[in-house]
Amino acid sequence: MIHLKSDAEIAKMRETGRIVHAVLDALEAACKPGISTWELDQIADRELSRAKARSAFRGYRPHGMPPYPAVLCASVNEVVVHGIPSKKVILRDGDVVGLDFACFKNDYCADAARTVAVGAASPAARQLLAATKACLERAIEASQPNGRLGDVGWAIEQCATSHGYAVVRQFVGHGIGRAMHEEPSVPNHGPPGRGVRLAPGMVIAIEPMVNEGTGNVRTLGDGWTVITKDHRRSAHFEHTVAITKDGPVVLTVA
Repeated sequence: MIHLKSDAEIAKMRETGRIVHAVLDALEAACKPGISTWELDQIADRELSRAKARSAFRGYRPHGMPPYPAVLCASVNEVVVHGIPSKKVILRDGDVVGLDFACFKNDYCADAARTVAVGAASPAARQLLAATKACLERAIEASQPNGRLGDVGWAIEQCATSHGYAVVRQFVGHGIGRAMHEEPSVPNHGPPGRGVRLAPGMVIAIEPMVNEGTGNVRTLGDGWTVITKDHRRSAHFEHTVAITKDGPVVLTVA
């Protein structure tokens, strides 16, 4: 069941979205060569406490998976999503790192991600990041009232393939609100004009995952970390977006 949100509920999610945005800003500023992803998680946890918000990730255990042990997903280079922070994972000059963070404030969740270049990343790495960010922007533009969910996925896939990249099909975006994951699923592909009709009051997390090589991925033995099968780089951008009668509104911005 898709839960449509009232204006008051969307306003609460907007407040949570500002927290998510601020935490990601702090993390991006800290992404320098030599810092560990564990230290990034500590920064996120500190900012979470300052905001008097609650982590959406820590302890999350879908479908019998092991509980997620951190407040941040930090996914480096070939890690697509769900990279578990570790003292052993040290950012190096030229890396790219996906930062995915979600939290609850006043019982409502917001979720966002961005992939950042560490130090002097190569032109190829920066092109991947720019293209993936463009995929998200195109998808948001396609999230119009009375449109279809397929329009969103189609916008992502067309943008990615036009730059020579592949989208990950195995993992998708989602509805969001009182729970981090609600209906509907938001695939990163799809035929335009098909699927669930977008209605005012829907709130969705749109999150293109774009790979340099193929879209094929596999999950490591920890049950969480997803990597590209060909070990080429991946990028991930995400926003929480409300569908309104006047068009899409991004909630995870300052």
